[in-house]
Formats: sequence, structure tokens, C-alpha cells
Amino acid sequence: MLDKRVTIFKNGAKTGGKVFLVPQSLEELISQVYLKFNFRVRRIFTICGGEIDHIDLIRDDDVLYVSDGEDFIRPNTETNDRISDWITLNVGGKYFTTSKSTLTTKEPCSMLARMFAENQGGYLFTPSNIDSNKAYLIDRSPTYFEPILNYLRSGQLIYDNNVNPEGILEEARFFGIESIIPMLEQIVQVQKTPRDELPLTRRDVIDALIKCPYSAELRFQGVNLAGADLSKLDLRNINFKYANLRGCKLMGSNLSWCCLERADLSQAILDGAQLLGVKSLCANMECAQLKNCNFEDPAGSRANMEGVNLKGANLEGSDMGGVNLRVATLKNANLQNCDLRAAVLAGADLENCDLSGSDLHEANLRGANLKDAAFELMLTPLHMSQTIR
Repeated sequence: MLDKRVTIFKNGAKTGGKVFLVPQSLEELISQVYLKFNFRVRRIFTICGGEIDHIDLIRDDDVLYVSDGEDFIRPNTETNDRISDWITLNVGGKYFTTSKSTLTTKEPCSMLARMFAENQGGYLFTPSNIDSNKAYLIDRSPTYFEPILNYLRSGQLIYDNNVNPEGILEEARFFGIESIIPMLEQIVQVQKTPRDELPLTRRDVIDALIKCPYSAELRFQGVNLAGADLSKLDLRNINFKYANLRGCKLMGSNLSWCCLERADLSQAILDGAQLLGVKSLCANMECAQLKNCNFEDPAGSRANMEGVNLKGANLEGSDMGGVNLRVATLKNANLQNCDLRAAVLAGADLENCDLSGSDLHEANLRGANLKDAAFELMLTPLHMSQTIR
């Protein structure tokens, strides 16, 4: 057990305190004080004026005052003001020691702040009861109060796994700790949502990739991966048919030869992804980010994106040679500086699409809607045979 140390002043003194190791008995402490102060001690008081009559009542770092018999005289010092900032709360029978500044600074409008704030003319709310140990009594659950107190101390919500966040949320509402309430509400909502309705995470996907041999067919058909961060993962040959990949982060991922048929990739970010031979018939890629992606397979397999919705998508700088975009929707899409050689865009909606600087050599645009499409700085001029049915 670590030795306890205390600082002792003469009764009412502002200076001249001395540090003592706390001995085994009160009599030994009195003898030590006599030797250092040359002062006969008859009574010992705490900083609050409580009289010490047993050595076990003395805590580490206590400030004590000694007298030769007179009553306690409260000193008026900066040291006392600093120490008095510390208070003890008795919450449901469990003691918590903290500072007033912890309770009043982060959430100045909370109940705890109003209980212990300095009175500056406004309403001062004070605890109704104080126990025999001078601790303020609060009739709440200590289990749920402790994470609230730690949050006020550190600004981080930390609690044991066996503590129900609903209980913490109730305490936060009771004490008016407003900044933590949205966080707790989200945690409670996630816990109440059935597991099979929650989106899979990056960890879930990696676990599946590790357990499944590369030669085996890995199916994520119809699964919910909305918002998941799957950046830079090797996802080749996976079946994502009908999957919800809305808002997914897939930057730098390898999705070559994947099946994305009728999958929802709206607002997904696929910048720099490998999409060789991908099958995404009728997929929804509205407003997706696909800058600098590679769709062209040197071995000859072509990406099939027939009927895909790329409305408002950004494919700037992508290599899309030979891609099948028949009857695809590319309205308002950005295809600047794309390689679209021999691409099939027959019947595609290219209204207001920006194809500036793109290479459309031998691309099939027959029957495409080219209303207000931009073809500036084309690498090779369009031939009439490419657009006429």
C-alpha cells in the first residue's frame, strides 16, 4: 500500500505548512507535529472544519489544521480556495470525488452545473442533503452516473460492455447533459435494430474474404453494405447482385469481373477502382464518383454496363475502351478526357453530358440522345456513321 502524505498547518495559519507521512496511529502523528512545530497538539481538523479523531479518517493529500484546544479557524488563503474546489458526491451509496469545474465547465446549463456553480445573482440550485462524510447526496444510479461523470472529465463516452446505454441516456436526460444525448440515442437505436437489418462493415467483409478461398465463389447478393468503407480491398469475382452499396467508399478497390447487376451504388466513391470485365446491368450509379477508373481488360473481356444509371456521375479520366453502355443513362455525367474507343453507347441518354477531350474512335453512338452534349477538344472527330442508326 502506498504511503499517505498530508500537509499540516497551525490553526488559522495562511503559511508555514509542513508535509508529513501518515503513521499508524493518531498519537504518532501528534508526536511528529510536536517535533516539527514545537507545538502541543490537542485537536486536528480537516479543511472543512471537521475534527479528526481516528487515523483512518485521514486521506492521501489531505490538508489538516492543528490546535492546542481552540475551535477550528478557517484560513482565508488561495490554497484553501483551490482545495475547496474538490467535492464528494454520494450517488446511490457510491462516492465520487471530482472538482466543481468538471461539473460546471463542459455543460454550464446542466443540473449538475447549476447545483455547484458560483452564485452570481442568478438562481442557485443546491443539493438538498449532505451525509455524515460531507458528501452531497444524489439519489440516482451510480452505475449510469459514472459514464456521465467521465464524459464531463474527458469529453469521451466510455462505459463497460455490461452497462446498458439506455440507462446512461436516461441519466444524461435527467442531468441535462445535452451534448452526449444524440450520441447515446444513436447507440441505443443501433442496439435495437435487428442484426440482419444493419449494414455490414469493412470488418465483416474482410472476415469473409479471409475465410473464403480465392477460387470459391463469394456471394454478397442482396446484402446491405450502405456507407461501408471498402477502399483498396481485393473484391474480384464477388457477386454483389441487388446489393445495397449506396454511399460506399471503394476508392482504389479491385472490382474486376464482379457482378453488380441491379446493385445500388448511388453516391458511391470508386475513384481509381479497377472494374475490368465488370457486369453492372441496370445498376444504379447515380451521382457516383468514378474518376480515373479502369474498365478495359487487356485480355479482351468487356465491361457490361448496359442500362446502367450514371446520371450526374463523374467518370473523368477513366479508361472505358470497349465498355457496353447501351441504353445507359448518362444525363449530366462528366466524361471528360475518357478513353471510350469502340465503346457501345447506342441508345444511351447523353443529354448535357460532357465528353470534352474524350477519345470516341469507333464508338457506337447510334440512336443516342446527344442533346446539349459537349464534344470540345475531341481527340478524333466523330464520324456520321457513328451516330446514324
